[in-house]
Amino acid sequence: MKVKAYTLNSFAKCIEGGNPSGVVLNADDLSEDSMKKIAGIIGFSETAFVMKSELADFKVRFFTPNKEVDICGHATIGTFSTLLIKRLIKPGKYLQETKAGILGIELKEDFSIMMNQNAPSYHQTISKKEIADSLNITMNEMIEELPVQIVSTGLRDILIPIKNIDLVNAIKPNFEKVSEISSKYNTIGYHIFTLESLNNSNAYCRNFAPLYGIPEESATGTSNGALACYLFKYDKIKSDNANNIVIEQGYSMEKPSEIIVALRTEGEEVIEVKVGGKALNLSEIEVQI
Repeated sequence: MKVKAYTLNSFAKCIEGGNPSGVVLNADDLSEDSMKKIAGIIGFSETAFVMKSELADFKVRFFTPNKEVDICGHATIGTFSTLLIKRLIKPGKYLQETKAGILGIELKEDFSIMMNQNAPSYHQTISKKEIADSLNITMNEMIEELPVQIVSTGLRDILIPIKNIDLVNAIKPNFEKVSEISSKYNTIGYHIFTLESLNNSNAYCRNFAPLYGIPEESATGTSNGALACYLFKYDKIKSDNANNIVIEQGYSMEKPSEIIVALRTEGEEVIEVKVGGKALNLSEIEVQI
């Protein structure tokens, strides 16, 4: 059986940048086993499968090479960029049905995509010593006043504050320990960040999800939605600047990526989260299963 798929790089800062994802349209007749096989063959961190929906404009399921996940930010950008570039939809507002809920998508005239995520949920804080050991760093390399905490806008991530870019780039994780801790706390993985940046952005980060077969990812929409909410909660972003948060990722992998986050806030509460960017390098491939 041959299946047509598309590949493209989401959140790309330049042609070489972004996070590659696969997209399969008209996937209603594919079994879950077939979707897993296709995701494994394509080999990217996530592949999106687009189906008909009775509840929204589209239903989208997301698979890593290992398993299904509830939502994926960069694959959502890839999905709707593909639909837009192939002229199957026009700029405007849409709804996607996912296992994380029904979420809004806005397609802009400049081909940038903004997607709604869930309002943030803040979970337990984790011992910095436990995390430092798994990253082969010391606790002194972490920002003292900020906690290591699990935050979710659709997927649970462990957010880890590091003092500067050089320290972030130098980290060489023990992936076995990262997987064990991710499993222990029922999280996708680690989202490591610093408040330093290369281009006057709000943060610079790396993302490790070895439990899901992703040693490092160059752009993660859900993790950065959670990070923006965390930074707002701990007063590193003010409400008057919360509508245009810019986060850098992928530079450590030579895949420069830029993720835009817009928060709508009331007092100290985040009531709406949007994450977006652009996708480049659309290609069509054929997958044999």
